[in-house]
Amino acid sequence: MNTLSRRRALRLGAFASLAPYLKLRAQEGGEKKLGIALLGLGDYATHQLGPALKKTRNARLAAIVTGSPDKVPKWQKEYEIPDSGVYDYETLEKIADNKDVDVIYVVTPTALHPEFTIRALEAGKHVICEKPMAPTAEDCARMIKAAADAKKMLQIGYRLHWDPFHLRLMEAIKTKEFGAWKAIDVSDAGRMNDFTRHNAWRVDKELGIAGALYDLGVYCVQAALYSAQENPLKVTAKHWTEREKEFSEVPEHWEWELEFSGGRKAKGFASYGKNGNHVKVETEKGEIRIDPAYGYSGQKGYTPAGPMDLKPVFQQQLQIEGQIEAILGGKPSRVPGEMGRRDIQIVRGIMEAAESGKAYEFAKFDY
Repeated sequence: MNTLSRRRALRLGAFASLAPYLKLRAQEGGEKKLGIALLGLGDYATHQLGPALKKTRNARLAAIVTGSPDKVPKWQKEYEIPDSGVYDYETLEKIADNKDVDVIYVVTPTALHPEFTIRALEAGKHVICEKPMAPTAEDCARMIKAAADAKKMLQIGYRLHWDPFHLRLMEAIKTKEFGAWKAIDVSDAGRMNDFTRHNAWRVDKELGIAGALYDLGVYCVQAALYSAQENPLKVTAKHWTEREKEFSEVPEHWEWELEFSGGRKAKGFASYGKNGNHVKVETEKGEIRIDPAYGYSGQKGYTPAGPMDLKPVFQQQLQIEGQIEAILGGKPSRVPGEMGRRDIQIVRGIMEAAESGKAYEFAKFDY
């Protein structure tokens, strides 16, 4: 089986066609910060992305796109956004004429990602799309094609690719510092008790698709793949619900097992009813572990050689800076749309396996 690193290398040729345009844009911009528009002003944009954009060295918040007019005055005041930088979802196309906006960051419920991503790309802007990328792999393919047609970059908001604890894990596996991996256990779960406000869409099948599997489980899929450094062959899965009233549209708990080459397994768990927050990788020389693993700060990591001597970082700041660097430098992204599509293919495989009660065998992945 091809490793992920080999697949990334193969992508360099395809990406090269964009490089001249992107490098030209970097030369035109010089030291100027690229302008970002946040599309969707919910909890994550308010408490993570907005504050991150106050600190990013190569990007600034230049515009907002929202369906909630009552939020506009606060954002304008806090981020000094002019009236010309305020859009609603119906007037999004007008952002094409705003030369201060280079990138649109789509931060809406999952079901809305394809529409807004494609519209943003057609408006001539690069796009960062929050995870999970889209409801289906077919949606992802449409988004990737729209980026290629527009000659713009599409990246996914996978912040942990800039987190030092997860980077340490990736490097240890890649170099086989502690030998080959033998088994993986990943869990991202938390008990949800408030089903209103910013949590309402998460338990709505139309907007949240499959509840915790999409919202939290995609982190587990990611962690399993960069721990394995290869793609899975098949998956078995199940889901169940204990609080039937609150979880009438999506399952409360998801559990699955990915199988890789050599019969090695990666167990995964995502839930809105139980707790879990770890990545555990058993290697020939002992366990590599991040626990807690997925929060915005406060991770703790361990290797067979001892604790990871690392400090927490502002993940969203480093993520955005890294994604802007890819745009300006004409370099492949760490987290391209193709990666997002692969992850959705796996998530959909988990769903199918859970519904059928049988193992789901994956077709060939393009990333």
